[in-house]
Order: sequence, then structure tokens, then C-alpha cells
Amino acid sequence: MSQTALLVIDVQNDYFPQGKMELFCAEQALKHINRLEDLFIKREQPIIYIQHIANQPNATFFEAGTQGVALHSGLRVKIDSIVIEKHYPNSFFQTTLKAELERLNVDKLVISGMMTHMCVDATSRAAAEFAYQPTIIADATATRQLSYSGKTVEAEDVQTACLSAFQMFSQVVSIEDYLK
Repeated sequence: MSQTALLVIDVQNDYFPQGKMELFCAEQALKHINRLEDLFIKREQPIIYIQHIANQPNATFFEAGTQGVALHSGLRVKIDSIVIEKHYPNSFFQTTLKAELERLNVDKLVISGMMTHMCVDATSRAAAEFAYQPTIIADATATRQLSYSGKTVEAEDVQTACLSAFQMFSQVVSIEDYLK
């Protein structure tokens, strides 16, 4: 019997106020992720938490052994929750994620987390390539402003651009539409 799993990517302290890489609307995204967690818990469907740990010493953020690398305390993580450690933006790359999804007989992924333009992007594309039919919950993700060549793109515009591109390989919906 196949099933759907919720993937919660990198909801870690460094992305929140007083963290080393605060994201735009991280707290709002967490509230929506909590609604997804509650739904998946109620339905007894799997939730997989992804935790990024930087391998290099003196990392800009997510440095091993720091408070910033910890999963946010607002998540519904329990002692028996599935937590997969990663070291690259793509949650499938050099991790046990694919094996875990196969073990759980998962064929569809609902994707939430942080950063939209980086780890959510890389993981969602890989999920599509592995035929997991990803659904990305737009307002259960968060990002930040980006700069290149003296130009800055505001976080809201980064978010819109990423979510627009995701429609090429996944379903992108709001939390309200998903919960209907």
C-alpha cells in the first residue's frame, strides 16, 4: 500500500530571529508546517525531518554542536521521529532519505521547509526526478533576499520566482488549499 509523507526540510534555529541566517517569514512558515504536522499525525502518515549540519569548521550557519543547528523547538518532533541528517542542499544526496521512503512505501511527498531557493528547490527537483509527485506547500516555506552583481532581489520576489518555477515539475499550493 502506497502512502504520502510530509518532508520538513531544515527548520532549524539559525533560520529564525537571533539565528545566524534569519529568513523572511520563517515563523509564519513554521505555523503552517505545524498545521501539516498535525494533519499527518492525525492521519498516521509519516513525517520526515531533514536536518542540515555543515561539515566544515567555523561554518557560516548550521555549525555542528551549536544551538543554531538544532531543529526548532516548535516542531512536533518526538523521540521516535524520523530525522535524517544531510550535508548538501539536496536532501536525497548522500543520505538515507530514498531508502527510508522505500521502506515506508511512500510514493508522494508533501514538501515544506527552508530555504525555498536552495534546499527546498534542490530536494523538490530530486523528488520529481525520483517520481515522488511532489506537492510544495508555498506558505510553509521561507527564503531570504539575494544579491548578485550589485542588484538585490527582495525575499518576497525570490519566493515568488522559486514557487513559479516549481510549477514546472510539481504541484504548488497554499496551506489552505492543501487542507481543503
